Amino acid sequence: MPQYMKASRFFSTEEIQLLRKKSNFRASLEILHTWGWIAFALALAGFFPNFFTIIIALFILGGKQLACSIIMHDASHNALFTSKKANEFIGNWLGAYPVFHSVEQYRPYHLQHHLHTGSNNDPDLLLTKGYPATPASMARKFMRDLSGATGIKGYIGVFAMHLGFLKYSLGGEVITLPQQEHTPLKVVQNARAHLLNPLLAQLILAGILWLCGALWLYLLWISALLTTYNFCIRVRAMAEHSMVPDRNNPLTNTRTTYANWLERMLFAPHYVNYHVEHHLLMSIPPYNYPKMHTLLKERGYYANGGLLANGYWQIIKLAVAKPKTTHAQG
Repeated sequence: MPQYMKASRFFSTEEIQLLRKKSNFRASLEILHTWGWIAFALALAGFFPNFFTIIIALFILGGKQLACSIIMHDASHNALFTSKKANEFIGNWLGAYPVFHSVEQYRPYHLQHHLHTGSNNDPDLLLTKGYPATPASMARKFMRDLSGATGIKGYIGVFAMHLGFLKYSLGGEVITLPQQEHTPLKVVQNARAHLLNPLLAQLILAGILWLCGALWLYLLWISALLTTYNFCIRVRAMAEHSMVPDRNNPLTNTRTTYANWLERMLFAPHYVNYHVEHHLLMSIPPYNYPKMHTLLKERGYYANGGLLANGYWQIIKLAVAKPKTTHAQG
């Protein structure tokens, strides 16, 4: 059953209209929250530069770079602001471009995830498969993320996508495009279309830091993009669609996860942890998800098999396979 039809079992038409109501004020607060924390992290490292403040700043920045990706995600659904132009402009300049993406590229890719969630045609399937993993395997995954190995490989792929060598895909699938998509002329055209604004966003950020007398802090932004950002993405992806009873069943292939303040900082910005709610009605503004979640709970959605986790530590424990016990032979 399509998700929007399933949603109508729990909400009246009037309730859905109310849940879909957008607020420019609430959307602006969400954007200010993310960029306020980014400014705080950079200021912390800039005014008090030492090992501990830099580590703290890297984790805050990684979580807020994920928040930038979520701004891009929400803008791709036109779910933040009342104006489509505002969603695209702000979604790009304060969301997508700072992490080298664009709303226009992301939208058609992401809609395929909603159309084929959990199926073999889901473009995000590789992000959520492979769990639970052994403790050693999970440690290696986190080490690759935090050491930069995942990020370097990933951003080589992102630049190859932008230039036309690979098909745009953020799920780990590598699809080579035919030669005519990356002739020398086409590469220049692709770079202008897909890389010019993201690179300009980097110059603006670096320029602001230079004017503040701390250009070196831009290295923290790039370092977080290659390290902690990928760690945050991994945990977030595991929570949403991994370790599910049946990935082909819309009721049991998506999870909502409660988050404390630290988990919201790292893994659940902009209410993205209410992922069941998003998949039920993807046009709902994220700041309305908590209200939608309360209604779903009251109406028995989760009591009838909907997936709900009590925190991201629970998700990490679910993602680590228990060692097999051996029984002594008598």
